[in-house]
Amino acid sequence: MSGISAAPLLVIVPGAADPVVLRRHLPSCAIRVIESLDTADLNLAARAEVLVLRSGHRLDAERLTRWPKLRHVIRAGSGLDGLDVEALAARGVTVHRNPAPAADAVAEWALAALLGLARRIPYGHATLFRGQHTKQQCLAPPISRMRVAIWGAGPVGRACATALAPYVDEIAFAARPSLPDTLPARPGHELPTWADAHVVALPLTGENRRRFGPEFLTTACERRPLLICVGRLGTLDVDACLRALADDRLGGLALDPIEQADLPLWPADAAPGPLNLLATPHIGAQRHDVREALDRWVAATAAGALTSTGRTVR
Repeated sequence: MSGISAAPLLVIVPGAADPVVLRRHLPSCAIRVIESLDTADLNLAARAEVLVLRSGHRLDAERLTRWPKLRHVIRAGSGLDGLDVEALAARGVTVHRNPAPAADAVAEWALAALLGLARRIPYGHATLFRGQHTKQQCLAPPISRMRVAIWGAGPVGRACATALAPYVDEIAFAARPSLPDTLPARPGHELPTWADAHVVALPLTGENRRRFGPEFLTTACERRPLLICVGRLGTLDVDACLRALADDRLGGLALDPIEQADLPLWPADAAPGPLNLLATPHIGAQRHDVREALDRWVAATAAGALTSTGRTVR
């Protein structure tokens, strides 16, 4: 037992990394999997030095008190909205993240969503399951004539622009002072009346929370645009977007970053009729090559983090 207690302890939530891979790369590290931060065994939390998280888990100042030995948080992705970064910094906890490996895979999903919504595939699929043949209602313009607005110019936003550019007429990023001059841009207030499709790849900050809601939908409704969210679901007012879709003010809606906590998207007694809606359980980065790259990065990052704190990790 003394050998186990002396080993550095790494705790991981499901989906953040493959524990089999981590055990292979970190043989002298004790690795434990927990379902959530709220249900973690307190004795386990009290000994953990490294915590590997994914989106959908929140580590705030109150929860942090249960992890007194925590020195490193590893986030195999981009979003920090679940982390109280200031509280972690105050405690001397280092946060590691790596958004780059997933960007191309998320952009691939965005391209699939654009093609699917533009051709009204989700709507046609939904109506067939209701015994309706809606070929005429699926008539659609080609995406080659579409203008696409990209909201967010991080690795994911830029990858989406690269993936979509060969297939659409024009792409513009929402202008910001930090946007490189090499990227095509338009003022954000112009995009709702300019674009035929919007790709939302924004972090969930106070500025961006529910940013795509009634005001945006009212301004954009004349174009009946497609709205594709590859960032955080909280950047959308989901109820308002679903109502706009049902009222034909949106031409299509694609939501990838849906977590278990976001369900149900609508009450059971208010389930919508057939919609041009694509909803997936945060699968944008769920590609074998991406998972393998992130697992290797998590293992290398954990090994380096523990070595830097004086722990012996082979």
